[in-house]
Amino acid sequence: MGEGLTVGMKKELTLKTLPEHSAQRFFHNLPNVFATPFLGGLMEQVCAALIDEHLEPGMQSVGMSMDLKHLAPTPLGMEIKVVCEVTAIEGRKVIFKVEAFDEVEKIGEATHGRFLIKADKFNARVMEKARKNFPS
Repeated sequence: MGEGLTVGMKKELTLKTLPEHSAQRFFHNLPNVFATPFLGGLMEQVCAALIDEHLEPGMQSVGMSMDLKHLAPTPLGMEIKVVCEVTAIEGRKVIFKVEAFDEVEKIGEATHGRFLIKADKFNARVMEKARKNFPS
C-alpha cells in the first residue's frame, strides 16, 4: 500500500504568498496576512505529496486529523517553507510532524494524520452516500 514509506522520511515545499492567500478571503474584518486555512492546506499538501511518492496504483490518502498551531503572522509577499516528517506508521495510518517557516521565523507546527485508501472502494462509498441523499 505504502511501499518504501518509513518513519523519518521528510519532504518540504515552498510557497510565495500572494494576495489570494489573505485571511481577508475568509472574513472581511481579519488582518491582511497569510491565512491559517492556507497554512493548514499547505501542511496537508506536503504530507500527501510524500505519501503519494510511495503509493501502489489505485491507492490514495485522505486526511483524518490535524492539530495545528499558527504561531506567528506572515506578511503577504513572503515565502513560506513547510517541512513534514513521518513520525509513525500504524497499518494504513501515517502520522506526521509538520513545521512551517517564513523568511524570518517559525510560523506554525502541526501533527497531521493521513489514512491510505483504495480509491475505487472509497469512491464507491461516496457515491452510495450521495445516492441516499440526492436520489435521481
